[in-house]
This record gives sequence, C-alpha cells and structure tokens, in this order.
Amino acid sequence: MKTVNPGSICPPFANYSHGVIVPAGQRLLFCSGQLGITLDREIPESATEQTVLCFDNVLAILANAGMDISNIIRINAYVTGRDVLSAYMAVRDRYVGHPAPASTLMIVSGFARAEFKVEVEVIAAGPAEE
Repeated sequence: MKTVNPGSICPPFANYSHGVIVPAGQRLLFCSGQLGITLDREIPESATEQTVLCFDNVLAILANAGMDISNIIRINAYVTGRDVLSAYMAVRDRYVGHPAPASTLMIVSGFARAEFKVEVEVIAAGPAEE
C-alpha cells in the first residue's frame, strides 16, 4: 500500500492517510460494519470495550481471508457522540499502525439497537490468490 498525503493540503488530524493507492493485481475485501458484540451476544457498556470488539471482529474476518491489520486500506467508523470519540480513537490507534489507512469518522444519532456506541467497517487489499 502506498499512502498519499500531499504537502499542499492540511495534514491528517489523526492516525490516517488522505489517500491510499492499491497496487495492480491486489484482491479487495469489503468488510461489513462490525458492532461491539460478543459471540454470546453480550454488549459491553463502555465505548472502549465495544471498539475493541469491533476491531477484533475485523481481525477475524481479515484472518479468514488470509489477511491481517496491515492489509486495511480504508476505515469507516461511526460513533454515537463526541463523548465516544476519544475512546474510539485510542483503541483504533492501538490496532492500526503506519502507514495509516484512509479513514472517515462520523457521529451518528444511533444504531439499530440503542446499546451500540461504535461501528467499524473496513476495506482491505492483499495479494491475489493463486
């Protein structure tokens, strides 16, 4: 992955890149939004714990596709309020290294169930299967 962060625009505010170039021949994985819920359908109260579950779920999907966290090229994240932003960003930064993928973070009014505070979806790119 090659990141694109032109010096002619404001640098990223956090750990993300303005753009990512995917080399020719890579396969793409589009991951549905993951919520902070366990296999046993438990939903933790804290935004931090929910975000950890979101990223752990993403890691499981990536692993099943023969990829890992370094293959993420884009993150779209949704949180239910500004009070959730710092918890989300702290967890995201523990999972996502450098170069950082492209990213969008939006505040939404809620999810299908009121208990959810965070949702994370990703796009990943990895070597084509042979």
